[in-house]
Amino acid sequence: MLGIDRYGFFFRADTDDYEGFLSSLLLPEEARRSSLALRAFNVELAQVKDSISQKTIGLMRMQFWQTAVEEIYRDDPPNQPVSTELWRAVRTHDLTKRWMLKIIAEREKDLDDRAYRNLQELETYSENTQSSLLYLLLECLGVKNVHADHAASHIGKAQGIVMCLRATPYYSSRRKVYLPMDICMLHEASQEDFIRGRQEKHIRDVVYDIASQAHVHLQHARSFSHMVPAAATPAFLQTVVLEDYLHKVRKADFDVFHKSLQNRNPLLPIQMYLRSWKKTY
Repeated sequence: MLGIDRYGFFFRADTDDYEGFLSSLLLPEEARRSSLALRAFNVELAQVKDSISQKTIGLMRMQFWQTAVEEIYRDDPPNQPVSTELWRAVRTHDLTKRWMLKIIAEREKDLDDRAYRNLQELETYSENTQSSLLYLLLECLGVKNVHADHAASHIGKAQGIVMCLRATPYYSSRRKVYLPMDICMLHEASQEDFIRGRQEKHIRDVVYDIASQAHVHLQHARSFSHMVPAAATPAFLQTVVLEDYLHKVRKADFDVFHKSLQNRNPLLPIQMYLRSWKKTY
């Protein structure tokens, strides 16, 4: 399924960011196109790490995007589809340049291709990438509220942690493990254990600890939901995705390699629609 050409750029919703695509469709019309542009920008950056054979090439691509953002804010965007749409979003919603540059800088640091030293490092990465994207989505919705920003911070951290867990089978099959080393060491789990797809208790304990931290962030975000304006809730629709994964991994007894975790939830569009209708997260 292609993301909608009438918005002026290609976006492979089924492979690039299916869940982000769904949540963008449920945004108000005035924010939808800009949300898709931001998600396409995020996908472009996220794909760099897995599409290069040398770090130098990745650095060059990150430099392209850093220059592109600077040119966008000078009203002189590069002749490139995502850049053009990003420029339109910036002009329409007066988006903050700092958040875009943070995403680029953090993605560039991630090119070092190593495991996170500790859970805090993973949270910092998540804050600078996922939370920064949520801050931009809030701006697209015209929301300026400290409680909404606080919720975005926690939801972004939860999302980054869940994404790290979800990607573990994929990267393990390529002999790479990015899970926080402090949690792995605590449970005496080696990278080789994950590479071999082991399911012993100490491996599941690592997953439990990491998943629990994502759950904590989700609960923190909801603890002050009564102070978050209803206009902000469309930006947080991916909490449905986080809930779904955390429920399934708990049901699989924290076996991150369980087949049930690789299956897409066919009810996800309906669940996200209901959440948007209720204006909750």
